[in-house]
Amino acid sequence: MIRYGTSPIAWSSDDDHSLGGDIPLERCLEDARRIGFDGIEKGHKFPADIDDLRAALAPHGLAYISGWHSLRLLERSVEEERNAMKPHLEVLQAFGSPVCIVCDTTGAVHTEIDAPLSSRPVLASSEWPEFCARVEEVARYCSIHGVRLAYHHHMGTVVETEEDIASFMMHAGPHTHLLLDTGHAAFAGAVPAALAERHMDRIVHIHAKNVRPGILRQARACDYSFLQAVRSGVFTVPGDENGSVDFAAVLRAAAKHGYSGWLVSEAEQDPAERDPFHYQSLALKTLRATAREVGLDRGGAQ
Repeated sequence: MIRYGTSPIAWSSDDDHSLGGDIPLERCLEDARRIGFDGIEKGHKFPADIDDLRAALAPHGLAYISGWHSLRLLERSVEEERNAMKPHLEVLQAFGSPVCIVCDTTGAVHTEIDAPLSSRPVLASSEWPEFCARVEEVARYCSIHGVRLAYHHHMGTVVETEEDIASFMMHAGPHTHLLLDTGHAAFAGAVPAALAERHMDRIVHIHAKNVRPGILRQARACDYSFLQAVRSGVFTVPGDENGSVDFAAVLRAAAKHGYSGWLVSEAEQDPAERDPFHYQSLALKTLRATAREVGLDRGGAQ
């Protein structure tokens, strides 16, 4: 079963609070409902209390899909990590969320406006087995609580490039799964459809994000920080004619491997320049039509 979701970062960026800082949560939720999404991921404006969060989502009929949790396994113990993520897991359990989205942010630069992406942390080949073993212990802890760990490869972090993802998945244990983010994959120089084909048996969550190739080339040439690239408009949504990601190929690979789960439209853009309602409406229309065209969604026309 395929369900369609969105992320609040289209309205208010989690990494750069200057983007959409003035947009109230209620507008984001109301827009998501009107557009027709089935659910929404967590944003920094969401209430932390479970009852308050339930009250915020209920009027809009939106499922709580999941939310990001920053791991720090390169600097703290597995036990410390389990304790740190326990409140987050409690929220996921309360809403029946299928996955826990994680990314190790030890030394990461994705929230630093003046830190070029070339300054991100990098693991030596000898360090991958130990790092992945520690992630697996956390993933096992998640599975005990009925949630699958979905590791998010992300610009500016220790798992960024196609080579990083390959090393990570080679050493990953059976409880460790992957979140495929098509935009971050393309930004890092990978072909999203090739990643999907290679790793789909371990992919349990998909973020459908597009990139504008002209801005991407500039960001790479000038060694932008992640936030500089975002502010410049490097990301956009499925269906944007200025984007370069082949979503049909990605979803065709997903269909071939029997993917079942969420397709989440993501694109942190400046909402003052690019209206979230318009762009997320385009994204949902495109994802739904493409998924049905390639046989991933057999729900019929809407």
